Amino acid sequence: MAGSFNKFICVGRLTRDPEMRALSSGANVVKFTVAVDRRGRGTNRENRETDFFDITAWDRLAETCNTYLKKGMLVLIDGRVQIRSYEDRDGVKRKAVDVIANDMQMLDRPGAGGGSGEERYGEESYRAPSSGGSGSGFTADESMDDEIPF
Repeated sequence: MAGSFNKFICVGRLTRDPEMRALSSGANVVKFTVAVDRRGRGTNRENRETDFFDITAWDRLAETCNTYLKKGMLVLIDGRVQIRSYEDRDGVKRKAVDVIANDMQMLDRPGAGGGSGEERYGEESYRAPSSGGSGSGFTADESMDDEIPF
């Protein structure tokens, strides 16, 4: 039997500015929602439907998201899906689906949120180290522009 695999990738727009909190452990966590359009069902493929994904980022990636991302910006999120169980105020057991971000790429210029997408620039990429772990210890990717021979 093959091993397990949990991968999530989406491109969408932020529905609101990120909200960051500092935990008592000293870790930073940021949460935001990304709206992703998809074609509608049926014979009329022009109908669009929208999915909303709750994104969570930790530590340095959280700080980067909080600093640079704004409502309406187009971003690419690479991460994993996490399902958590909890009890609501009435004692009813519920489940919530979150995306834990490992990598984020801004596809709009900062301050150009909601743009046409033609303002795209480079690959501003921020990712978690590949060592795994609890979702903390994120670092910014180095630019590879100096290594391209042309």
